[in-house]
Amino acid sequence: MQTYDAIIIGAGQAAIPLAFALASKGKHVALVEKDTVGGSCVNTGCTPTKAYVASAKRIHDARNAAQLGISIPAGVKADLAEIKRRKDKLVQSSVEGLITSLKKNKRIDLIEGTASFVSPERLAVDGREIEGDFIFINVGARPRVPSGFENVDVLTNTEILQLEELPEHLLVVGGSYVGLEFGQMFRRFGSRVTIVEKSDRLIGREDEDVSAAIKEILEQEDIDFRMNANCIAASRGVQGDIQLQVDCADAMEEVSGSHVLLAAGRIPNTDTLQIEQAGVEIDDQGYIRVNDTLETNVPGIYALGDCNGKGAFTHTSYNDYEIVSENLLQGGNRKVSDRILTYGLYIDPPLGRAGMTLTEARLSGRNIRVGYMKMDKVARARERGETNGFMRVIVDAYTHRILGASILGAGGDELISGILTAMYSGAPYTVIKDAVVPHPTVAELIPTMLESMEEVI
Repeated sequence: MQTYDAIIIGAGQAAIPLAFALASKGKHVALVEKDTVGGSCVNTGCTPTKAYVASAKRIHDARNAAQLGISIPAGVKADLAEIKRRKDKLVQSSVEGLITSLKKNKRIDLIEGTASFVSPERLAVDGREIEGDFIFINVGARPRVPSGFENVDVLTNTEILQLEELPEHLLVVGGSYVGLEFGQMFRRFGSRVTIVEKSDRLIGREDEDVSAAIKEILEQEDIDFRMNANCIAASRGVQGDIQLQVDCADAMEEVSGSHVLLAAGRIPNTDTLQIEQAGVEIDDQGYIRVNDTLETNVPGIYALGDCNGKGAFTHTSYNDYEIVSENLLQGGNRKVSDRILTYGLYIDPPLGRAGMTLTEARLSGRNIRVGYMKMDKVARARERGETNGFMRVIVDAYTHRILGASILGAGGDELISGILTAMYSGAPYTVIKDAVVPHPTVAELIPTMLESMEEVI
């Protein structure tokens, strides 16, 4: 049995930089991966899906070029097999680069296999045992497959990326971030798309007007919605199609399609770890309980990334690495609670989010002021022919600090970073309001918007 200074389970977005950081300090590190190096971001998440989003954007622009005075001969269509080949090449390049770098490092042992705990210091990996002074769990999460889909072949965000022929009619179960992104891109590729959502609105964590605006944007592209679907199950029809039941009260209430994509949330990959052998606590959903520095209840065992329930994004996983690395190797005092919630929804136009929603700010009991502007008032957006959406910034009326922002519109996923920088600095919103911003840009209307803040009760 080999002993390491540190063992990392899972080679995702927190694990790989942590392995290099530990090795740079002279530590001998075992990095155990049961599937593919790079985690979900590189293999089934950010890299491949945003490659598809880019292809969907190009074909949409081509189809709508006449609005900007450009004539493109009829017949433009998506070649899904070629789109997939481009995506595969991007993924392969990233994975091979990571593996090469890991194998070049003499202090890192990349071990292929499934790890499970034998004790708080010992792991079994496909028949062999290893020990570590520190153990870092970075096993990620996977799509949740709800009951009612046992008798049909379903797609998740992993399998749909392997298709080389377009679905005739894609049924998307789940009206949140994953479902909306895939729904729009496959509609633009040429599939008919129906999104089925159990709630009365999309992406329930957002403000109601954000949800409504996104639904309107997607309906403009002829995406169908079935809301309030309170009893969703699937069966195979006599013609080989998929029958999706959407209402238990009415047995005839069904939607028929050729393929079904499940986008109904994710669950942590902690069920194969035999984590009880280490005495590590998990919650009722399988997420590993951690403190503000990401250590579990067992000293020396940490959980990073999606499996700790503290964030479900690549940027939060990477920040988990930064917290652990700086605290353990540099004597830092970084904490999870220091970070501000931020993320993007990568439909077109995208949504950039930071901090509180308007609903959350109201419920906080603060006196707040709000700046709001529709994108059709932004000259650069009109010039680009991309006027859907709006921007909103929420400010504490007393401290003048920014509490949150939603930017749904052209460049919203990039614009939100400027807002976020001001929030981290603790600067009042007037710093942005009084800034001189390049013209013509979408960003220049943020200071203009902040000049007309309104108090909200």
